[in-house]
Amino acid sequence: MGLTAALRAQALAEGFSAMGVTRPDAVPEIAGRLAAFVAEGRHGQMGWMAERMAWRGDPAALWPQARSVVMLAEVYTPDDDPLAAVARREAGAISVYARNRDYHDVVKKRLKRLGRWLIEEAVRAQSLQRGPLASPPGEATAAPSAVQPPEIKVFVDTAPVMEKPLAAAAGLGWQGKHTNLLSRELGNWFFLGAIFTTLELEVDAPGRESCGSCTACLDACPTKAFPAPFQLDARRCISYLTIEHHGPVDPELRPLLGNRIYGCDDCLAVCPWNKFAATASEAKYAARADLVAPPLAELAALDDAAFRAKFSGSPIKRIGRDRFVRNVLYAIGNSGAPSLAGAARALVGDPDPTVRDAAVWALSRLQ
Repeated sequence: MGLTAALRAQALAEGFSAMGVTRPDAVPEIAGRLAAFVAEGRHGQMGWMAERMAWRGDPAALWPQARSVVMLAEVYTPDDDPLAAVARREAGAISVYARNRDYHDVVKKRLKRLGRWLIEEAVRAQSLQRGPLASPPGEATAAPSAVQPPEIKVFVDTAPVMEKPLAAAAGLGWQGKHTNLLSRELGNWFFLGAIFTTLELEVDAPGRESCGSCTACLDACPTKAFPAPFQLDARRCISYLTIEHHGPVDPELRPLLGNRIYGCDDCLAVCPWNKFAATASEAKYAARADLVAPPLAELAALDDAAFRAKFSGSPIKRIGRDRFVRNVLYAIGNSGAPSLAGAARALVGDPDPTVRDAAVWALSRLQ
């Protein structure tokens, strides 16, 4: 078995759902697409996209020594219908990936284990190939010189790496009309991780786009965040607005958020390819019962200490209490439930100006 095939088998044994290999320079069009996205301002407040555009647009520039990119998929398919939570107006809807442990930590640990295995296996294979050095008759066999181990770097979503185009180039699927990665075998509920390595590994054929005439994901978007198929304007995306956007959300968009308080799964949930979605095997991705449809009144009452305690180990903790409670108040304003007016009224004097603004807006909607 070759090294790439052995790595694929080990990746599956580690718990990954699929693996593919590509070259760092396999998607030269990344730079142009990213530059156009930023030039049109579609990245919103995500200044880091512009600041690191040179690396993000050219994986080869991020680490010039890399010769191969190993892309890994890890499924987190939900057990329930995520759209059911959106219908419960007095409860909050949290994106499926954020209902338990932070996937960054889970995937990165798995990537590091697989990377260590790759280094050890490559060194072992090189040692076997080289063997002892031949010596003249009558002399002791010379010991082989030391084998130089390959190098690796692992990335999970937080580095300037365009995981989705690279994963498509590695044959894991294709970027659908909602710009997320789709797979015939996995659906679209999966995380991506990358291992950059100095090893020359056998590459896989790129994935082929198979969306056809379907526009289910585009039609489902509450805020019409897709200017055209395969294009996203983050400034209108609910995931961006509830997670990355700081300060008040445009009043025009607030009613469209519904009760989504962290992320949005609508475009993922309606994709027909999910009929082939694989079942998640990692217990840390199973939804916590208190995060499936949490009561908005309880979440609005969280102070900073209670927020940190409730979301310890969760990706939600990253946005902080103020931004989260802002989202909760928008959901309260959209609930149509007068019983929640008291929760909003209690926050009109909050120390954070964005929370105060959201509380006043929620009260005006309920009254």
